[in-house]
Amino acid sequence: MKDIDLMDEERALPSNLFILPVGPVPVFPGLLTHLMFTETQDIDVINKAIKHGGMIGLLLTKENKNDTVEDEDSLYTVGTAAKIIKQIKLPDGGVHVFISTIKRFSVKSFLDSGKYLIAEVDYLNNKDYDKDELIPWARQLFTEIKKLAEQDPMLNEQLKLNMINIEEPGKLADFLISNLEITGEDQQELLECLDIRERIEKLLIHIKNEQEISRIQKSILFKVNKKVERQQREYFLRQELKTIQMELGMSSDPKLALIAKLEKQIKEVQPYFNEEVREKVLDEIEKLKGIEMIVPDFNVTRNYIENILKLPWKPSSDKKISIATARKVLNRDHYGMNDVKDRILEYLAVRALKKDNKGAIICFVGAPGVGKTSIGRSIATALNKQYFRFSVGGMKDESEIKGHRRTYVGAIPGKIVKGLQTCKTNNPLFLIDEIDKMGQSFQGDPASALLEVLDPEQNSSFRDNYLDLPFDLSNVLFIATANSINGIPGPLLDRMELIEVGGYTSDEKVQIGKKYLVPKSLTKMGLNKSDIIYSPSILKKIAEEYSREAGVRNFEKNLNKINRKLAMKIVENKDIELPLKIEEKDIIDFLGIPYFTSDNIIVANKPGMAIGLAWTAMGGDTLAIESQAARGNGKLQLTGQLGDVMKESINIAYTYLKCNTEKYRLSHSYFNNYDIHIHVPEGAIKKDGPSAGVTMTTAIYSLITNQIIKPKLAMTGELSLMGKVMPIGGLKEKVLAAKRNKIREIIIPKQNKKDLDKLDPKVTKGIVFHIVEDVSQVLEIAFPNDKKAVRPTVEQKDNNEQVKLISAAVSNAVKEAIRG
Repeated sequence: MKDIDLMDEERALPSNLFILPVGPVPVFPGLLTHLMFTETQDIDVINKAIKHGGMIGLLLTKENKNDTVEDEDSLYTVGTAAKIIKQIKLPDGGVHVFISTIKRFSVKSFLDSGKYLIAEVDYLNNKDYDKDELIPWARQLFTEIKKLAEQDPMLNEQLKLNMINIEEPGKLADFLISNLEITGEDQQELLECLDIRERIEKLLIHIKNEQEISRIQKSILFKVNKKVERQQREYFLRQELKTIQMELGMSSDPKLALIAKLEKQIKEVQPYFNEEVREKVLDEIEKLKGIEMIVPDFNVTRNYIENILKLPWKPSSDKKISIATARKVLNRDHYGMNDVKDRILEYLAVRALKKDNKGAIICFVGAPGVGKTSIGRSIATALNKQYFRFSVGGMKDESEIKGHRRTYVGAIPGKIVKGLQTCKTNNPLFLIDEIDKMGQSFQGDPASALLEVLDPEQNSSFRDNYLDLPFDLSNVLFIATANSINGIPGPLLDRMELIEVGGYTSDEKVQIGKKYLVPKSLTKMGLNKSDIIYSPSILKKIAEEYSREAGVRNFEKNLNKINRKLAMKIVENKDIELPLKIEEKDIIDFLGIPYFTSDNIIVANKPGMAIGLAWTAMGGDTLAIESQAARGNGKLQLTGQLGDVMKESINIAYTYLKCNTEKYRLSHSYFNNYDIHIHVPEGAIKKDGPSAGVTMTTAIYSLITNQIIKPKLAMTGELSLMGKVMPIGGLKEKVLAAKRNKIREIIIPKQNKKDLDKLDPKVTKGIVFHIVEDVSQVLEIAFPNDKKAVRPTVEQKDNNEQVKLISAAVSNAVKEAIRG
């Protein structure tokens, strides 16, 4: 393109122009350029324009419009007038047109001219300007274009030469705009700009953008070239390495080296394979030899073989189980828990006498923080077994247990195989944690997958979905833990032997803190065991006022909190005298106001109240049962977020008393004329279970008879509709909860006498237990002063008043008759 003198053309420009659409960018005035047209309608317009002097108007097609223009709405209204200099016909029917662009114009109106698009136009001139004012702007254009040319090799020398030959700033700007990578919409905006200084200013912004794009492109190109150079260098080094290996007689093919390594490993363990495993491994090796390393199946097959070889196929010799050693380790690692330790030792003794390892699977059940997981670790230490723990809490995919099938991308073995590979022995101890918290989903049921794993009759030929080969798990000692048996499916529960791990008393927590938790916490905080002194009274205060849960997890957290603050105190004060003795006043400074005080003690000091005992996953708890009566029609209202089973217990208690009004000398009409509202406080917490049956009965009886139950008395027991007191669970946790609540007497079902006899004397110390089998016995104990006399109820009092009124009326009538 060349800059030309257009003064002559400008003198005789027609007022009407044939219009041709162009795109994707507009054409600027002052240039000699060429255009190509292939549409028949455009070629006809060109031929028509040549016959009428060769002048045409070039308008940019708006975005998302086709080149074939059907109406003027698809075109911008500002364009460039041009003269056709030469036309060359192309073999495909199109034309190549050389034009000289002359001047900007704007469309006044489009004329109705049939198939041709003709417009009446006004020619546009640049706004007047001061030439001296634009010289700095023009020079800045030259400077920025030179910078861009240094970055962009596409800007050739011919472009630079043409720039030097253009003196007029407006034409220079138009020339540069048409040669830069600027969008059609932005170029159209510059075409419509008649202020030369403003046009140059906008152009400089686009040039700056181009400079930044060129800089980024150059940086990307540099990184790519550097990476290619590194890859080429690595390629040449590999070739040299192959040559050296060939000279030394070494294998130069990494695939052959890998296969040789795998075959060597197979040879070492092949004697321990059964026929199915041996055939499968050899087939996979032959398959691997026929696959190129770059093919994805190569790595899939390789990973499969390596996972098989990582399994402990070689039998491990079981060391003789020493009961004395096991007892020593259990006593060293855990305080108290004598009944649990005895059960474990009995279990180990049976395994020591039997020739095989088949037997029930142990499942420790207890509240959080009572030491279930640490017991499993101690058993592994006592038996000198490798220990592997994995949690199934929240697990919803059975593939986590048994692995994914090899047909899936990214398939891996399950937890069981991974554990065996980690332990590198076929007789480890597997601890399956939180077995009561597994879920179900469309991906399968993990609990069902565990059935094969934990069944001694089936796990001798366990098949992982990924390996699809039998492996003997009968030598593995499985131990499970759970907070409650309620979440364990029946078939899975049937395969396990349950050992209940109860909570701790305050005295036991003191001993645990003294022997285990305090030294552990001091070491964890970087302190020496002799730096801090905790007296038994301080530990008991922490246990009773800050950590009343069944376990010792919060107890340990509170000790850590105290020791952290002491560690900071020691670091800040280098002259502090050690050891530091913890005083009672320090506890409040370190831990704040006690969580559990005498204000938290539940008391039943009004009619309609009773104290029940409950078992939760966090241990035992005491429940206050409250009831009130109001005139009504015998409705029973229940609140406190009670579960269905607990609601049934209340209905049974209500119905029992209603059906036995004569036995207990209660007014039957009371149940018809009064609504009873029963509430269990702490409504945000869900409550359920049948063991509050006798407590509900006692509360309702207390309400009706307007009596207060015996102080410091709590009770637990399920109630039948005939008044029988049925057995309950979690007796130890309930007793501990009662002791924390300063209870002195507890009513329990007769059938739980055997559980009471098993409790440690330390647990039952200071509590009187009442053994009952009928709810009448419960009421006799709860209300020792109750003589079962007929008590005037509110209704009876009203009847008495009516009798008095009638008697008075009769007396008055008699008197009047005598007077008469």
